[in-house]
Amino acid sequence: MVGYALIIIFLGGWLFDKLLGDPPRMPHLIVWFGKLIAWGEKRLNKGGYRMMKGAVWAVGLIAGIYVLAFLMMHLLFGWNAYVAIIIGIVCVFYCLAGTTLIKEVKDVFDAVDRSLEEGRKQVARIVGRDTSALNAQQIRTAALETLAENLSDGVIAPMFWFALLGVPGILAYKMVNTLDSMIGYKNERYRRFGCWAAHIDDIANYVPARLTALLMVLVSGCWRAFAVIGRYGRKHASPNSGYPESALAGILDCRFGGPNFYFGELVDKPYIGETARELTTADMKRAVGINLKAEIAMVVLVVVVRLLFFLY
Repeated sequence: MVGYALIIIFLGGWLFDKLLGDPPRMPHLIVWFGKLIAWGEKRLNKGGYRMMKGAVWAVGLIAGIYVLAFLMMHLLFGWNAYVAIIIGIVCVFYCLAGTTLIKEVKDVFDAVDRSLEEGRKQVARIVGRDTSALNAQQIRTAALETLAENLSDGVIAPMFWFALLGVPGILAYKMVNTLDSMIGYKNERYRRFGCWAAHIDDIANYVPARLTALLMVLVSGCWRAFAVIGRYGRKHASPNSGYPESALAGILDCRFGGPNFYFGELVDKPYIGETARELTTADMKRAVGINLKAEIAMVVLVVVVRLLFFLY
């Protein structure tokens, strides 16, 4: 019963994400994660032993949310399976970001077509770099880089951890990812405190990032992209982000990366891909289609894995 219920939970959460995205007026679990991380960072990221304090805080939050979710689902299934399914669907819904990501990227392309300033403001919603001096090509490039990278950590990786560990796994992964997005930076403020958060995120995304690249190539049928992945996947500063980005660069026959400003500092990122050309709305539409197909392929894969290995 529980095995089938978890498949219902997964499919229900995914369908709600497809229908609703992230409703702006709805309280969001990941926002609460962020507030908890910020609360601890403000109190612990000072004085001595910052790396140790950051490690304890990160590991404690990840382990804590896993244990709480495990106990919650166990108790709920013991009390009322229907309530457990509803709560589980809500948790999965909160942890998937495929629909919102695609909408944001489409909005960036629409905005930059209207004006450069609108494009800069819109892309600033989804990237961490300084967008005030980006030209139209850089705005479109940033949006497609984000689309590829976040297909991995916003869709494929949460599904991967659900396939292995159910609701506790997907929630723990989102805590890992939120920690990295908030404190996993190599600047003066977070270099020591966020060190463990960044490394844990690298480990958690190691397999999903490569699986994302594989799925993108398979659903696109663009076999030459494998060569681009092999040549550029390891050139990204992140041990994982280069794989989905190089997959998309190979599929679109374009080039990502290059120098950008982050928090006022110039970061000389390597180029990923071989052809420096102008990106268009047609490229965005093709990339969105690949994202959707890769997401559906992962949904099928998760269901198959749960049926074969975790049903009972």
